[in-house]
Amino acid sequence: MKKIAIRNRREPSSFRDPAGFLFEENNTIYRQINPAGLQDYLFLMRSGLYQQLVEDGLLIPHDECNPVQENPAEPLIIRPIRVPFISYPYEWCFSQLKDAARLTLSIEKRALKRGMTLKDCSAFNIQFIDGKPKFIDTLSFERYQPGKPWDAYRQFCQHFVAPLALMSYVDVRLSQLFRDYIDGIPLDLASRMLPKTTYFNFGLLIHIHLHAGSQKHFSDSSSPLKEIRGEISLQQRLGLIESLDSLVRKLRITTPAGGWRDYESFHNYSPEAVKSKKQTIIEFLERIHPSSVWDIGANTGVYSRLCSQMGASTIAFDMDPFVVEWNYRSLKKEGIRNLLPLVLDITNPSPALGWANEERKSLVERGPSDAVLVLALIHHLTIGNNLPFSVMAEFLRKIAHWLIIEFVPKDDPQVSRLLQVRKDIFENYNQERFEKEFSVRFDLVDCQNITDSRRRIYLFQTKTAQ
Repeated sequence: MKKIAIRNRREPSSFRDPAGFLFEENNTIYRQINPAGLQDYLFLMRSGLYQQLVEDGLLIPHDECNPVQENPAEPLIIRPIRVPFISYPYEWCFSQLKDAARLTLSIEKRALKRGMTLKDCSAFNIQFIDGKPKFIDTLSFERYQPGKPWDAYRQFCQHFVAPLALMSYVDVRLSQLFRDYIDGIPLDLASRMLPKTTYFNFGLLIHIHLHAGSQKHFSDSSSPLKEIRGEISLQQRLGLIESLDSLVRKLRITTPAGGWRDYESFHNYSPEAVKSKKQTIIEFLERIHPSSVWDIGANTGVYSRLCSQMGASTIAFDMDPFVVEWNYRSLKKEGIRNLLPLVLDITNPSPALGWANEERKSLVERGPSDAVLVLALIHHLTIGNNLPFSVMAEFLRKIAHWLIIEFVPKDDPQVSRLLQVRKDIFENYNQERFEKEFSVRFDLVDCQNITDSRRRIYLFQTKTAQ
């Protein structure tokens, strides 16, 4: 067994828990378990809970890198599997956050049956792997103490109940509040934003409105914490979990008029053009054999699915939460495991957040991907958002080794539609300027005309020296 050196430098996102932290060596993730977390970790492993959760596909597995001892001279090091792509709650659709919430509650119920509990319920402890949410923080478990209230209850409500309720009753886009409140949406804020009718929903009344009121009431209390919170039996704890699960399970979102079905038919391609476009993309993918692909502006994921079918681990980004919702639900039904749909506005991609802007990585920091697809999008970026080709190319260079991009000319009906509602100030929007600006940062490998269309598909490779 190779001995892993103890590291003082932690992953920037892993500094809050005294029980341990993550570090990286040779592109491998390790977790150091400090003395403060050792006994809970040993109980987790010996109770059978770890094995059960891993076998049920709820928790990522790990290997132990040095012998386990009751009183070790050095911290214990474990090696969890590496998550292919780290996503964040503000990039999830409604059903993804809902599935993550129910996973957390399912794990808590299993933990209680084996004498353990979750000491924190952060949504950031969940990642989507092989199409399903999985828990990734091995050190979130601690031994259950009879009569002790659930410490993670408020966090669960802030990370799951509040955003789900706001997405359901107010606007699905309010998931973006996670960008400002990475420790969870404050319950008093959620209570004020929710409509008054939610006071008649018993679950929301208890877990949001009254919960927010009790927080405010006791925030300045000088009474000991135990006196304020009282004791709670195991049966009451299980009842609380069932109440939360029932509330989360019943929350829904309403799709807009017309629904996401419009996305399937709204394009300007003839059947011949559709066939030609797909065939060109397949040929380009076969040429470069990417192991990972980001599809920017993926819509319903038609071309994302092509990538996944060819074996690439694929992320389908789209700014519309409803189309991502449709995509996620469809993938679950189809059993596609290597394709993850996420909510992302590429004109305002996820930034670095948290303490020192290092707790949550930006989109660029999580790249580059082997290949990036930018299909039927360039006219929206340039004409809809005033992005020059040079600026666009520079950003794409940062996130892609290979780039498959579609150029949509000015006389295309989609571009004409955009120019109907704004002045045409885009004299540089033409094929020649596009090729010139992108060739500064990429090497042009190939380009193909789309049959029965004036559009073209380009294959670029990032220049090795900039």
